[in-house]
Amino acid sequence: MKLYIDKPNAKQELALKAKAKHVGYGGARGGGKSWFVRTKSKLMSAKYPGIKILIVRRTYPELLNNHINILVPELKGLAKYNKSEKIFTWINGSTIKMGYCSNDADLLQYQGAEYDIIFLDEATNLSELQMKTIVACLRGVNGFPKRIYYTCNPGGVGHSYIKRIFVDRVYEDGEDPDDYEFVQALVQDNKILMATQPDYIKQLMALPPKIKEAWLNGSWDVYEGQFFEDFTDRQDGYLTGEWSHVIEPFEIPAHWKIYRSFDWGYNKPFSCGWYAVSEDDVIYRILELYGCTKTPNEGVKWIPPKVFGEIHRIETEHRWLKGKQIIGIADPAIWDAQTGESIADTAAKHQVFFSKGDHERIPGWMQCHYRLTQDDNGKSMFYVFNNCKQFIRTIPLLIYDEHRVEDIDTDGEDHIADEWRYMLMSRPISPRLASEPDHYNDTPQAMFLDIKKEDIIAKPKRRRMQIIG
Repeated sequence: MKLYIDKPNAKQELALKAKAKHVGYGGARGGGKSWFVRTKSKLMSAKYPGIKILIVRRTYPELLNNHINILVPELKGLAKYNKSEKIFTWINGSTIKMGYCSNDADLLQYQGAEYDIIFLDEATNLSELQMKTIVACLRGVNGFPKRIYYTCNPGGVGHSYIKRIFVDRVYEDGEDPDDYEFVQALVQDNKILMATQPDYIKQLMALPPKIKEAWLNGSWDVYEGQFFEDFTDRQDGYLTGEWSHVIEPFEIPAHWKIYRSFDWGYNKPFSCGWYAVSEDDVIYRILELYGCTKTPNEGVKWIPPKVFGEIHRIETEHRWLKGKQIIGIADPAIWDAQTGESIADTAAKHQVFFSKGDHERIPGWMQCHYRLTQDDNGKSMFYVFNNCKQFIRTIPLLIYDEHRVEDIDTDGEDHIADEWRYMLMSRPISPRLASEPDHYNDTPQAMFLDIKKEDIIAKPKRRRMQIIG
């Protein structure tokens, strides 16, 4: 058996040689990811007779265009493709199965299946649940290697999971850091593409700045379709002029108003956020209670008495909340009562009171954007304390709805965003005009970092905030 393989570029070669259980490859457009998937699957099939390989894309047409139509002529004489079963069978007994997963119902086809090698091509188009369910098929009592290969770009429903395991390298119980290896590929690494389509770089350079960061430079902090691209936790504002919305906690002045906003969930997470409002109407998210398991977008399934009992406990014990008159706002749906008492009635029994929030979605999202907008000095009308980790995690991951571009895709983890929207709709503001540049020292960064405009010019170095109390 003779198999002819084109010479890989340097990054493709690194990925081909990687031997970790979980190998990530990609990070930007044009990095040669599809070529890598086909080439690695061919090499493994030829080297290990009888090995079982699975290649997964979101839809079958994607498989057809990116792999099947290319592999059929390439494997002539080595493997035959069965269209009905969507499988290549090699003359040495190896198989390459083509699989798709456009929704959770498609996961049923993988029940009981066993594979030695799995490729999740364009993995960020799959949810974390979908990826983990398919990866569970990696098993078998044989001597073949057991590996999962993820090709990926920033963006999509699986962005958070891929970023965590390969870019941030933050691991949970049962995850061994030594099992994960990531090869970052940029368009410049694809010499063939650069030779055949030299204008491709120019096309990427012409994109809007944040999309360009993702597509050209492989940035995992911004990506195509991001709904709240105006939210940032960058810590280099002295260089970019874009200050972070995420700040370290400070003691809340006694005269500031305190709000509580709530979005109910059982199978999906519930969200409760506490907000402080300054005398100049800047809103700070200071605390949160988010009912999510370790699996994103999966609810802890607390019944209403437990949820509101915990909220009441926090409000009677936490120094920022106890003794305060808290203004409650919630999704109007909690007043619906099919039988018996409503969720709002249960909350009231635990001394947790709400008024009905404004449920208008598009005006609500515009309030979010108005609050996030920074003036010429980097000051915005909304900040979040860095202890609100679930807000910081979920807000950057929300993407536009394909059919209603002014709205969020509700398949995402949008529960905190909904609760945040109710809060901001209770104190709506108008679009902000650019401010005069001589008000720099009034910004939260200046007040709480003890940093002045002249310090930035003379010494481009950010000082850390000090947590009080």
